Amino acid sequence: MGLNAFFTYTVVAEMGYDWQVALGAVFISGILFVIMSFYKIREWLLNSIPTSLKFAMTAGVGLFLGLIGLKTAGIVVDNQATLLSMGTFLEPSTLLAAICFLMISVLAYHNVFGAVLISILAVTGIGLTMDLVQYNGIVSAPPSIAPTLMALDIMGALNISMVSIILAFLFVNMFDTAGTLMGVATKANLIRKDGYIENLSKALKADSSSSAIGALFGCPPVTSYVESASGVAAGGRTGLTAITVGCLFLAAMFLAPLAGMIPAYATAGALIYVAMLMMTGMKQINWDDTTDAIPAIVTVIMMPLTFSIANGIAMGFITYTAMKLFTGRRDEIS
Repeated sequence: MGLNAFFTYTVVAEMGYDWQVALGAVFISGILFVIMSFYKIREWLLNSIPTSLKFAMTAGVGLFLGLIGLKTAGIVVDNQATLLSMGTFLEPSTLLAAICFLMISVLAYHNVFGAVLISILAVTGIGLTMDLVQYNGIVSAPPSIAPTLMALDIMGALNISMVSIILAFLFVNMFDTAGTLMGVATKANLIRKDGYIENLSKALKADSSSSAIGALFGCPPVTSYVESASGVAAGGRTGLTAITVGCLFLAAMFLAPLAGMIPAYATAGALIYVAMLMMTGMKQINWDDTTDAIPAIVTVIMMPLTFSIANGIAMGFITYTAMKLFTGRRDEIS
C-alpha cells in the first residue's frame, strides 16, 4: 500500500504528473526489475544479505503484519499524546477480532486443519447474528478495465525529471519484495542453513514480471504480498497454493458481494496470529554478537514504526555496515 500511496499522493497529486505518465514510470521500473531478475543481479543482492539480517527481516515483516492486524482490529489505535494506545474491547468488532485470534491459536495448537479459515468463518457468522455483517447478494459483474487498459504513457515517463521516480518505484519495490520473500520463505522452511532461498530465481522472475504486466492493465507496482504468510501457516508450501489462490481471486471478481461479507476484524485476527509465528525467527539471530544483534533489532523495530518494510531494511543495512566498519570487522561486510 505504501507504493500505491506514493503513486497516488506523491507522484500524481503532489508532483502533478498525469496518472498515465506515472503508469509509464511503473512499467519502465518493472522492465528494469525484470532485467535485474533474469540476469540474477537481484538474486545476488538478496543472497549477499547477512544471515542475521535475513532472519531480522522475517521477524520485522511479522511485527509489521501484526501492527496492521492490531490496527485493523481496533486493538491498537492512534493517540496524539502517546502515538499509540489500546482501543476499547467494548467495541464488538474489536472483541470479535481478539476472539478470532485466540480461536486460531487454540485450534492450531490442537493441529486442527484449516484453523485459520474455520475461525474467520465462525467470527463472520457471529458478526452476522449481531448485525455487524451486511448481506449484499452473491453474484455481480466485475467492473470494466477499459478505462485503464493500455492507458500508460511510456514516452512521457522517459523525461529526465522522471528518473528519480522510476528509481524510487524500483528500489522500494525491490526491497519490499525482499522482505516479504524472506519472511514467507522462512515460514515455509525454504531457506537453507546457509541462508540461501530455494528456487529464489523463479520467485523473482514471477514477481518482477507482474509489475511490468500490471502497468499495462493500469495497476501501480504489483508486488508480493506479506499476507501470503497466512497461506503458509495453513500448510501451503508450493506454487499450487498460489495458483489456487489466483483462481479463487478470479472467482471472487464475480462473487464480490459474497466475499465482501467477510469483515476486516475477522481477517485481522488471522494476521495477528501469523505475525506471532513469524517472530520466532528471532531465535536464529546471534544475540552474543552486538554487531549482528543491534542491526537486527533496528530492522525489526523500524519496519512497523516507519510503517515501511523498505525503510526498516534500509536502516538495518546502514546500522550493520557502520557497526562492522567501526568495530574493525570490515571483512564481514558483503
